[in-house]
Amino acid sequence: MARIRVLVVDDHRIFAESLAAALAAEPDVDVSAAGSGPAALRALERAAGEGRRFDVLLVDADLGTVAPDVVPGQLRGQDSGGQSEGTVDGISLVAGVRSGQPAVRTVVLAERDDPRRAAAALQAGAGGWVAKDCSLSRLLAVIRGVLRDETHLPPALLTGVLRELTAARKHRTESERLVESLTPREREVLRCMVAGLGRKAVAERLYLSPHTVRTHMQNVLGKLGVHSTLAAVALARRAGVGPVDLAGNVVERGGQLA
Repeated sequence: MARIRVLVVDDHRIFAESLAAALAAEPDVDVSAAGSGPAALRALERAAGEGRRFDVLLVDADLGTVAPDVVPGQLRGQDSGGQSEGTVDGISLVAGVRSGQPAVRTVVLAERDDPRRAAAALQAGAGGWVAKDCSLSRLLAVIRGVLRDETHLPPALLTGVLRELTAARKHRTESERLVESLTPREREVLRCMVAGLGRKAVAERLYLSPHTVRTHMQNVLGKLGVHSTLAAVALARRAGVGPVDLAGNVVERGGQLA
């Protein structure tokens, strides 16, 4: 009988241990528990290194502490000095795990129904959103379902989540259309803005005069229909425009370079 390896990630120790004990009573489930994001990341990396990856992560939507470098393509729980730091919620952990170990399925455990956060969880790569007070049989059905690439949501959330996903797609489409109206140079300037560079830094990076950069920035704001750099950056993010990295490359959605 194939066994399912499950990792419960919740910073409420009593809940995590109780849920792990209940799941462990199933004949086809091996379960471990982690009380924090960094602990979960260490468990994932250790298991992968030993050739016994976890199959499913059950992640608390309100998870407290996890390393700030949990970003797509990275699964690290410590900084260069060996210390864990930062705070990101469980949905951000889902996104990092989905990118770093895509074979691992994730299910978000939530205290309450929230269509917006449930939609965000699905967009981050979660296969399900389950109430913490659901029955064990329901949770097991979801665990087995996500391993078959099914998506599981409470029926009461379905309409709200679909509305949120539709709205997000509409906003993204509009944002992409606006970004496409920019010239190649204006797109370069926008990427520098996304990276948090000021006018002087952009000028030095692109070998332009500060006056020219100012003109480009004004054009970018005008074409995007916004009145601040912050709003321009938010719109760019929705359109999938990434920041210029330190090596001078440009990070786009999906990790491709433009």
